[in-house]
Amino acid sequence: MTDREQIVAEARSLIGTPFQHQARLPGIGIDCAGVVIVVARRLGMVPDDFDVGNYPREADGVSMLGWCRQHMTQVKQAEMQVGDVVAVIVDKLPQHLGVVGDYRHGGFSIIHAAAFAKPKPRVIETRLMFSQGMRFAAAFRMPGVV
Repeated sequence: MTDREQIVAEARSLIGTPFQHQARLPGIGIDCAGVVIVVARRLGMVPDDFDVGNYPREADGVSMLGWCRQHMTQVKQAEMQVGDVVAVIVDKLPQHLGVVGDYRHGGFSIIHAAAFAKPKPRVIETRLMFSQGMRFAAAFRMPGVV
């Protein structure tokens, strides 16, 4: 069993890693799905060679959520906790994943590989606020989380 603090600590260890589509290399390059996959690999939640690939850079609104439903347990937004995975809509379709953290000023944060981060795209942690710019799509619990 894995506890939520371990998940958040592993996700935070990736902060600063440059964004790179479909990459899984901590410190070198990673994307939003890669953050979730690397954390799950490091904590033994999935085999070391587990991956999902060949997904488009542009969201289709189906693939990412299907992959999440196949490999994790979906939870309601009101049940979302630190250490869960959140899927968000940034434009029109569900297209982005992050690990839910505990925001230092209360509430939740999101640890994610942000292609839009300034001055350079990278893994960042920001307050998780659902608004027009980032809307809730779904939340998931990784396998073996207590």
